[in-house]
Order: sequence, then structure tokens, then C-alpha cells
Amino acid sequence: MNTSKHPSLHTIVLFLNLFLIVPLTTSIGVNYGTLGDNLPPPSDVAHFLKTRTTIDRIRIFDVNTDIIKAFADTNILVSVTVPNGDIPSLTDARNARRWVDTNIKPFYPATKIHYICVGTEVLHWGPQNLVDNLVPAMKVLHSALVKEGFDEIKISSPHSLGILLSSDPPSNASFRPGWDVGSLGPMLEFLKETKAGFMVNPYTYFGYSPANANFCLFKPNPGLFDKATGITYTNQFDQLMDAVHVSMKKLGYPDVEIVVAETGWPSGGDPANVHANPTNAAAYISGLMKKVSSGNGTPLMPGRKFETYIFALFNENLKGPSLDEKNFGLFRPDFSPVYNVGIMHASQVIFLWFDYIETFR
Repeated sequence: MNTSKHPSLHTIVLFLNLFLIVPLTTSIGVNYGTLGDNLPPPSDVAHFLKTRTTIDRIRIFDVNTDIIKAFADTNILVSVTVPNGDIPSLTDARNARRWVDTNIKPFYPATKIHYICVGTEVLHWGPQNLVDNLVPAMKVLHSALVKEGFDEIKISSPHSLGILLSSDPPSNASFRPGWDVGSLGPMLEFLKETKAGFMVNPYTYFGYSPANANFCLFKPNPGLFDKATGITYTNQFDQLMDAVHVSMKKLGYPDVEIVVAETGWPSGGDPANVHANPTNAAAYISGLMKKVSSGNGTPLMPGRKFETYIFALFNENLKGPSLDEKNFGLFRPDFSPVYNVGIMHASQVIFLWFDYIETFR
């Protein structure tokens, strides 16, 4: 029995392993939501991400000027979002130029604005007026950017996987009728022309059942066999991504890049959702980071890397209605990690270790 007041070597190894689950050189994006009344100021967030984490890009759900300004000169890529309700007005060229003059021009290029996301899951949530105006608004907004000389800023729009008619097996996947040729075909043509990514939100959390827990969490499992291709899928992330790819291919756009605009796993939730816990969240995010940083791609997209944004940066106490929605964060509002998957810089691991040792003195 070890009676020393100092941590044992075994304890040291266990502690460091918590922070070294994935290589610390891995860079990753994160969704920076603000639905909380206890969140730190944007300037503190920008400093924290730049100096203490490997996160090199963020996505926000509006055009919050305080956040956009806070990330100036940080070298962190920032993607902003046009609120769904503003989409119809941006089909007018004058309004689109005014929007760019107000929300982009004062901050770019000091802030490295990367994408403008036109709406969020518009096809899933509607109404039809927004659906009908989505691609036209994307095109007009792109033209406004080009006229300002902001050609490097990309235009896209994130989709829930409700756009899929099916995903199991991936070889049988397709987009939902109506949306396929009505909206997604023209959008994919636009994305191909502008060399932008097709944004999707693949949450394996929402496909969870006790029977497929390991399949959802990147843990060893028997896999899902697709007899049409002879492929055995060992995780649901690959299954969903290949389902999107097959659906794009059926419309004639297999080579448009796919961006993972949102994916995550909550560390807490409503009592019925016992799978919403820190252990599962850490397993999913760790597996995800290994997957997207490996360069291995998926069975149908070998060798591809996917620009990926974890949902979310912080636990947000004003989200709801479920407790799950409040607990998707990598960090608490005081910047302490909810669980540890290697997102902190190596130097921060050392500082945390010294803090840990201090508690034994």
C-alpha cells in the first residue's frame, strides 16, 4: 500500500494519459454558441483558444460583431451565419452588398472569415419560403463578396441528416425526393463552381441504442455489413458520411468536399438518456478526432480529410428544452474541461500536472 502523500508514478501516468488520448498536434474546429448567462467575454475566449488549445477554427451562429472583432489577429478561422429569417432579403443584390458592407468588410481580413453559412438546417426546418430562397441567396451573396474582392470567403449552408431518405446501408442512400433536384442539386452545382464544401451535421448520438452503443462511439463492434459493396462499417460516423457521399454521387457531385459543420455528444442529459455522460462524450470526441485527423477518410472516400467542427465549445445553460442540449460543451464557462481528449496544448498539460501536484503539498 502506498502511504506517501505524493502522487505515485502510476497516478502520474494515468493523469497524463487523460490528456494524451489523441496527438496534441491535432487541430479541430468548434461551434461557439452563446446561449448562456454565465459565459466568458469573447476576448477571453479568443485568447484561451489561441494560447491553450489546438482549436484553429470556430463557427458562430450569427454575425456577433463582438466575437468577430475578438478573433482579429488570432489566426483562427471564423465562420459566421446568416440567420434563417434574413435569407429571403439576401436574394436582392443591393441587400446582399449592404450585408457584406455591414458584417464582413469592417472586420476582414484582420479576422480570418472563412465561411458564411447561409442559414442553419433550412431544409429540415423550413418554411418553404426559406427553402425556395436558400440557393438564390447563396449565389447573390457570393456575387457581393466577389465584387468586394473577398474571393477567399466561401459560402455554404449546413444541413441536418434529415436530408437523407435513408442511410442504412450507405449504398442505398439518397436525398429526399423534392429536396434532391429542387434544392440540393443546384446547391451542389454552386458549391462545385465556387470550390466550397457541402456542410452536414452527422450526430451519431441521435442514432444511439443500447444494441449499437459501440458502433456509435468508435469502440470495437461487429460492424454493419453493406452487401452491395462488400464493406463492413465499424463506426456510424463512416456510415453516415458515406451515405451523404452516395447521395451526392447519385446527383452527379461525388467530388464536392464534405464539411462536418456539427457533431458532438452530450456529457449529461435527461434521466432517460443515460448514454449522455462524460465517458461516452470523451469516447466519441476522441474517436472523432482520431478519425478526421488520420487522413484515412471513409470506405467510400479513402484518403479524405474532413474539415470538422465539434458541437460545442461551452455548456450553455440557456439551451433546451432538454438537459442534453445544455451539456454538449467541451468546456465549462470557467474554461475547465468537461472531459479531456487532447485538445489542450502540451504546455497546458504540464501546468495542469503541476497544479495537481500542488494539491498534495
